[in-house]
Amino acid sequence: MLHPSYSDLMKVVNSEIEPGEAKVVNSRYSIVMATSKRARQLVDGDEPLIANSADMKPLSIAIEEMNQGEVKVLSDDEEEE
Repeated sequence: MLHPSYSDLMKVVNSEIEPGEAKVVNSRYSIVMATSKRARQLVDGDEPLIANSADMKPLSIAIEEMNQGEVKVLSDDEEEE
């Protein structure tokens, strides 16, 4: 079992959305794409945004950053701006 679950991550990512707005993440695929993108950034040299990440793999760090709300997932519209 994955910890945190996909549904838990989706709740965290979508927590800042106002009622009536479109969700930023609405599928497992979106979560996978967002965490893999962040993991690639970590591999390329970005600093982790969480403490005690020395023994963790990049994907685990990306998932934990997302779960703690340290990483903001942007919608396609926000990325274009």
